[in-house]
Amino acid sequence: MKIHEYQAKAILKKFGVAVPDGRVARTVKEARAAVQKLGGYSWVVKAQIHAGGRGKGGGIKVCGTAQEVVAVAGDMIGMKLVTPQTGAEGQEVRCVYIEEGCEINRELYLGLLLDRANGRLAFVGAAEGGMDIEEIAATTPEKILRAPIDPSTGMLAHHARNLAFGLGLQGNMATEAIKTIRGVYDAFTATESNLIEINPLVVTKDEKVLALDAKMAFDDNALFRHPDLIELRDENEEDPRERRAQSFGLSYIKLDGNIGCMVNGAGLAMATMDIINLNGGKPANFLDVGGGATRDRVTEAFKIILSDPDVEGVLVNIFGGIMRCDVIAEGIVEAAREVNVRIPLVVRLEGTNVELGRAILAKSNLSLATADHFADAAKKIVTAVRRDH
Repeated sequence: MKIHEYQAKAILKKFGVAVPDGRVARTVKEARAAVQKLGGYSWVVKAQIHAGGRGKGGGIKVCGTAQEVVAVAGDMIGMKLVTPQTGAEGQEVRCVYIEEGCEINRELYLGLLLDRANGRLAFVGAAEGGMDIEEIAATTPEKILRAPIDPSTGMLAHHARNLAFGLGLQGNMATEAIKTIRGVYDAFTATESNLIEINPLVVTKDEKVLALDAKMAFDDNALFRHPDLIELRDENEEDPRERRAQSFGLSYIKLDGNIGCMVNGAGLAMATMDIINLNGGKPANFLDVGGGATRDRVTEAFKIILSDPDVEGVLVNIFGGIMRCDVIAEGIVEAAREVNVRIPLVVRLEGTNVELGRAILAKSNLSLATADHFADAAKKIVTAVRRDH
């Protein structure tokens, strides 16, 4: 689960990370009230969406007067913000964060993430931050600092010191950076995050260290322990199909292809997407119905796939262990009749009650093709989709 910048900053502030003062505004009236409460002589208006690259898309504006703040906020609220991470369709801005301005001397980068390859947390830092951090990482990777944290010891004093010094900070600035790094680690572990990113972490002209931006994401599997975090969820920022799938206990992720996939088991789902790619197709989604899905859940999964306008064909690939093939077949038939399927459909069933499942499909009079094995199924759906073009 992701949250907005202003929410992430509120969490980090509780753990001792210094952030500029700011206010959220969802209307022009609230924007006017926010700038009056903040005072000062310069402000930054930031669009609040769950995507990076806002500055490149015009979603971050520095303002020198209160009137300009109100005008910029009015323009941003309700706009479709297009960034490198939103795609061409953009993301609607429903609120802005109005923050006091500061005089920046240096921009740094600081992140803490779960390094799955090594099974531990890892700090990532750079003495150059801001909008071009991705380019820096790609072209000059030697500038990126890495500090893995041994899970048996947790973060120790030398981790923070080495990071601060590696960022080129000394004296009071290093002391403040160490406090920030400690706060980031404490916030990460306390909330069971899987990512905290501060870009940029800035040093001001009066030598203060501030988190000028903040991004946090949490492990969905741990959210039941954090009801306060669940309340921060903004469903408007999530794909409606993914929300719908989650409510039925389904694992669904939208992708950019045109062949819908319904599979049981994450490993089989990944293999199914791979073999579609191998045969020249592009999967439109990852969807795992799980090992113990009911007919209703299978029906809902099928409808979710078909609700995607990009889907031009569907491959159902089920290996029945705990999941029975007849239950899958009944769900497919029910959903296909309800939504009146008019695109190619290939079904490969194997395992428990497979003959019964195949019989149900055969008697359904649906326009579908069956496959005897994995490769056959992938070839048939890719060929069928191409034929329809």
